[in-house]
This record gives sequence, structure tokens and C-alpha cells, in this order.
Amino acid sequence: METLLPFVLFAFVASITPGPTNILVLTNSSRHGLLRTLPLMLGGCAGAALMVLIVGTGLGDLLAHHRQVQRVMTWVGIAWLTWLAWQIFSAPAEAVDPDTAARGPRLGLWSAASLQLVNPKTWMMALAVVSVFAGSDADRLWRIVWLSLVFFLVAIPCMSAWAYLGVSAAKFCRSARSMKRFNQVMALLLLASAWLTLVM
Repeated sequence: METLLPFVLFAFVASITPGPTNILVLTNSSRHGLLRTLPLMLGGCAGAALMVLIVGTGLGDLLAHHRQVQRVMTWVGIAWLTWLAWQIFSAPAEAVDPDTAARGPRLGLWSAASLQLVNPKTWMMALAVVSVFAGSDADRLWRIVWLSLVFFLVAIPCMSAWAYLGVSAAKFCRSARSMKRFNQVMALLLLASAWLTLVM
């Protein structure tokens, strides 16, 4: 319990700071609305919490001893996020109409959860959680389960904040031209958040 408050603060910072999932939530909510972005938010939060659980139950040790596997996973993640950024950047210009659902693909629950497998920020976060907060005593497994659950509960309002930000941004994208600019800025931020993991 003495590590709960520090962990909650860590989970808040890890969840609220800009990263690939946050930017995708913002972009999707600006185009499709809050309700249609809910599966993406839940999938992203659940996927990140599941990563804490997976890393804490042994995968973290495996990755720590196999740097080559870590490197390959990082490059796969960066490549996939770069492709997503290009899809957002090159999306056709379309004004936001609050009464009409936007066309085009959007990430759902499973795709958002699987995104965490290739999201370098999520891997670094999960490894940090396990190394700093999991401990090494007999209760380690239960502590990891609780840390995963707490991370999920903290991440939900953080993702919601990004979704509300996207809905608010949509109010300023009433023209096709402004929506195109918004998409391009979001795509560049997504690209930067992916590639900056190489220098962190």
C-alpha cells in the first residue's frame, strides 16, 4: 500500500502524456465522436494494463536478456505507427458534420489493444512498472495483478480527456481545409511520438 500513491502518479503521467494511443484517440474522437471512440479508448487502456501483466509474469525478463528481440519489436512498432501516421496524413479532406458519422476506417477495441504490442511507449512503461513497483517477494504476482488493474483504472480518465480534447477540436474543423490541417498535425505528432522512442 505504501507504493500505491507513487504508482498512481506514475500511471497518471504515463497515461496522460502524449503518445501514439493518445493521439489516435484524439484524432478518432474528432472525426467520429466520443461514443464511437469508446472502443478505441477501452482497448488502449486494457492493452496497456495487459502489457504490465504480461511483462510482470516473465516476458520482461526474457526481453531483458534478448536485446535483439527488443530491437526487432521496436522497429516493427515504429513501422506500423509510421504507416498509421501516413494514413491519417493522407486522409481525404472532409469537413466535420456533427450530424453525420465520418466515413473511413477507425480503430476498434481489438486493434487498439493489439496496438500496445507494437507501441514502444507501452513497452517502456510496462518494463518500468515491473522493475520499480513489482518487488521481488512472495506476493509479487498478486502485486503485478493489482498494478495492472490500477493502471487500467487510472488510464480510463486520462484517455477520456484526450477524447474530449478531440471532440472539442472538431468544433474548429467545420471546413474540409481545417480538418485536413488538423489531420496532418496529428499525423506528424504520431510520427514524432513513434520515432522519439529511439532516442529515449
